Amino acid sequence: MLRTTTIAVATALSFLSPLVHADPRSEFLLHCAGCHRPNGTGLPPDVPTLVDELGNLVRTQEGRDYLVRVPGSSQAPISDALLADVINWILTEFNAATLPKDFQPLTTDEVSKVRRDTLADPMRYREQLWGDSGKSY
Repeated sequence: MLRTTTIAVATALSFLSPLVHADPRSEFLLHCAGCHRPNGTGLPPDVPTLVDELGNLVRTQEGRDYLVRVPGSSQAPISDALLADVINWILTEFNAATLPKDFQPLTTDEVSKVRRDTLADPMRYREQLWGDSGKSY
């Protein structure tokens, strides 16, 4: 009887799980805060800050793609939809002052298109895109 009940509960939960959408802040704390710290400040230059500097990145498609392609993002064990939510949360929570006025949140489709193209050397890619601008991203 106990086994039947356990199977029934597990089956019911498996049907409900797609209806439950994880909280982006909680996912940030689980998957990002270990390196970038709970307040997003990181430890520049090795661990970039996520505060007040990423808004400038989302002005270009290359910058938007970069936020998805860095290993911490692209390899996070979450869905493309949730990754988009987490990145958008980081942008609006930690970068509201630097976001362009016409900022459009990243979409699931946008994340899906570039996520599998992981950056093997994100620091070198940052240098190529932004040069020696002094930014910590």
